[in-house]
Amino acid sequence: MFRPCTRGWARTLTRLFALFAVLLGLQAGSVHTAQAAPAFKVIAFYDGTYDAAHISFVHEANSWFPQAAAQYGFSYTSTNDWNQLNTANLANYQVVMFLDNYPHTAAQQSAFQTYMNNGGGFLGFHVSAFNTDSGDWPWYHNTLLGTGTFQTNTWGPTSETLRIDDPAHPATAGLPATITSSVSEWYSWQYDLRQNPAIDILASMNPSTFPVGTDPNQSWYGGYYPIVWSNRNYKMIYANFGHNAVDYSTNTTLSSTFASAQQNQLLIQGLRWLGGQSGPITPPPPTGPIHGYGGKCVDVAGANSANGTAVQLYDCNGTPAQKWTVAGDGSLRALGKCMDVTSGGTANGTKVQLYDCNGTGAQKWLPGTAGALVNPQSGKCLDATGPSSANGTRLQIWSCTGAANQSWTLPS
Repeated sequence: MFRPCTRGWARTLTRLFALFAVLLGLQAGSVHTAQAAPAFKVIAFYDGTYDAAHISFVHEANSWFPQAAAQYGFSYTSTNDWNQLNTANLANYQVVMFLDNYPHTAAQQSAFQTYMNNGGGFLGFHVSAFNTDSGDWPWYHNTLLGTGTFQTNTWGPTSETLRIDDPAHPATAGLPATITSSVSEWYSWQYDLRQNPAIDILASMNPSTFPVGTDPNQSWYGGYYPIVWSNRNYKMIYANFGHNAVDYSTNTTLSSTFASAQQNQLLIQGLRWLGGQSGPITPPPPTGPIHGYGGKCVDVAGANSANGTAVQLYDCNGTPAQKWTVAGDGSLRALGKCMDVTSGGTANGTKVQLYDCNGTGAQKWLPGTAGALVNPQSGKCLDATGPSSANGTRLQIWSCTGAANQSWTLPS
C-alpha cells in the first residue's frame, strides 16, 4: 500500500523540479530581454482644460514624447496632478516640463525653485510663460524666464522662419542658420531678453519671415522676437511654441507642433542636454499632413492600407490617414505604404494610389517649382483632378502647369 504513494510522491517531485527549471529559464531569459535603464527621466505637468489649441498640443505632446523617449533612451511621464510637483517626487527626475501652465501654489512653486537651484532641468512651452501679472511669481517670470509680463500675441497661428542665434549651444548643434518652425501662435514680452546677460537666445524670428500672423490687427511687421532661449544660471530652455491651429467650430486640429524636423531636432538635442546627455542627433524624417488645393489635405480613402486604395483630397483632420512621412528615398509614406502612380503609368490622368513600398520610379516624388510634386519617372506633377477641392477628389499625375491644384505643402 505504501509503494504507490512513494511513486506518486516521486512523480510530484519530478514535476516540481521541472517547473523549477522552467522558472529558472524564464528568469534567465528576462535578464537578456530587460530594457536598459533610461539615460534620464522626464516628468511633464499639464492642465489640458483650457483652449482647444492648447489642449490639442497637450494631447500631441503626450503621444510624441513617449515615442521620442523610446528612440533616444529617456523616459517620459506626464501628469495633470500638480501636487506631484514636490521635492520628494522631483528627486526621481532629471527634467521637468510645463506643457500648458505653471504651478500656482506656494508649496509647488517652492519645490520647483529648489529643484532648479539644485541643478534640475526644465523645458517650458508657450503658455507655460503666459501671465498678466509677473508679480504672481517674480522669480519664475523675471529671473528664470526673464520675460516679465506677456505683451502681445500674433493671430492666426503660422509657420515661420527662425534664425539660429547661438549655433554653439548643444540644442542647436548641426542646425543651419535658419530653420522652418511648426505652426504656432507667438508671444511677445515686457522685457527685451537681449539686455539680460543671463539669457542666451537660441532662436528668434528671422527678418525675412515678417509679417507674422494672418490678422492684420494681430500681426508683427518687424522687430526682434526671441522664440527659444536658455538662462545661463540654470539648466533650462523655454520654447515659445505649442499652440496648434484649430478649427474651433468643429474642434478639429489643423496643424502639428511636431511637423518640423529641424524644430524637433532642436527640441530633442535641448532635452538631451537638460538630461545630461550631449552631441547632435539625426532627427527622424519630417512627418505630418500634406496640404493642397482648397486648404484640403492629402488623404488615404477610408484610412484603408490595402494596396490600390485611392489617394484623395479631404478636410484636414489630423488622422493617421493624413500623416505622411517624407522619406529620404523620395517616397511619401502613410499607413505603412507608399504613394504610388498606378501601374507605373506616365499618361495624363493616371490615378495615384497607396501601395507597398518597392523603390520604383512610380513612388518617387521631388519638390518642383511653385509647390509642385514631380514624379521624375513620368515627368508629370501630382494633380487634384477637376480641378476640384471637394472631399474625395482623386489625385492623379498631369503635365506640370504651375496651377494651384498642383501646389502642395509638405511637412518640414
